[in-house]
Amino acid sequence: MSFLKSFYFHNVFFRYIALLSASFILSYWIPAIYPIAWLLITVLGGAFLFDCYLLYNGKGVLANRQAPQKLSNSDFNAIYLHYETFYGFKTYVTLIDELPVQFQKRDFIHSSTLVKGQKKTFEYTVRPTERGEYVFGNLIVYASSPLRIVKRRFIFQKNQMVPVYPSIVQMQQYDFLAISNKLSHLGLKKIRRIGHTQEFEQIKEYVPGDDFRTINWKATAKQQALMVNQYQDERSQPIYSIIDSGRVMKMPFNGLKLLDYAINATLAFSNVALKRNDKTGLIAFSKHLETVVPAAQKITHLNTILEKLYNIDTNFSDSDFGMLYAHIKRKVTHRSLLLLYTNFEHMSALKRQLPFLLGLAKQHVLVVIFFENTELEQLIAEDAENMQAIYHKTIAEKFDLEKRLMQKELQKHGIQTVLTKPEALTINTINKYLEIKARGLL
Repeated sequence: MSFLKSFYFHNVFFRYIALLSASFILSYWIPAIYPIAWLLITVLGGAFLFDCYLLYNGKGVLANRQAPQKLSNSDFNAIYLHYETFYGFKTYVTLIDELPVQFQKRDFIHSSTLVKGQKKTFEYTVRPTERGEYVFGNLIVYASSPLRIVKRRFIFQKNQMVPVYPSIVQMQQYDFLAISNKLSHLGLKKIRRIGHTQEFEQIKEYVPGDDFRTINWKATAKQQALMVNQYQDERSQPIYSIIDSGRVMKMPFNGLKLLDYAINATLAFSNVALKRNDKTGLIAFSKHLETVVPAAQKITHLNTILEKLYNIDTNFSDSDFGMLYAHIKRKVTHRSLLLLYTNFEHMSALKRQLPFLLGLAKQHVLVVIFFENTELEQLIAEDAENMQAIYHKTIAEKFDLEKRLMQKELQKHGIQTVLTKPEALTINTINKYLEIKARGLL
């Protein structure tokens, strides 16, 4: 039974059959071809049996799929297919990897040739756009000999599940930059502010440009040279990433929901903040509070945030900002930096929530982060050639202007804002964090 399940005719076999059929047809007019045709059938039959013997005598082919333990959402993840042959002849192999249904790809085929004992590796990439469980199906290998009459099928690694987490690749990228103090390489601001409300770091020799108010006269007298106190940003300050998981975050851009952009940015930002010795926490809400992680600075805290972010999803309910305000007022008692990821498309939607935002801003440093509608850029840039195009362009410019007006409205009430394109969210969020720390606003 296993033989029948693994046995297939090679495509070349049907060409042989077509050639034999043509020989029999020609023998109707040329009788001398008739015995030759029967001889060819005998030869093909013998070759068929010999090919079966070659393919089913021995271990054959081995293959395995090497996938990461966790796939990174919105990034290109490398998958490796390792395969080798134990046949004593040149082997033609065709690999078919059954990709998860989320990728909607059903034409994955890789062909290669191997000699005895040879090992090869084939690399390809996948880019998931949703978090969750991705199940890879069978890794199927078809092997054939140089005769290419029969193919033998091998099946490996059935139903391998790999979870897709928020962008770990992006987090590691900013993690390296934070450790190496090279955040400016991606346009991120790294500012050391010599201030009076920050923590003392060290005493150093005066250089032109240092603030005279920071001169340490005792150290100056001892060293017989001007010495100044140097300060650094205050540490161990509580910072909360607040993610609106309501229907406004369902909007997709470049195949990724706004919620997933916010989740990726939260993970990368939390990692940077922890590296800079601040406490980070997480709140996700819509109609109800869905996830609450108190701010902490433990080594394992980032793993806790990662696991919580993995399970956040959107729904079609309106988010309750009043409930969010009540929870923060009751539970977050220390002055904190609140990074609120949400989206407003109309001024009326902002004004409905403005009283709650003002309430949060009275006790904490609130940063409202919302998104530009990048789909409108092409409409605005195009030349309007008819009345309908003029109408579309006018409406697009109106929506774009309304985003700027909402930003001004929030700033008028003393609320920090970040209006950003979805793909620039992480950079702009970290920039705002560094700016607030440098200005000593927290």
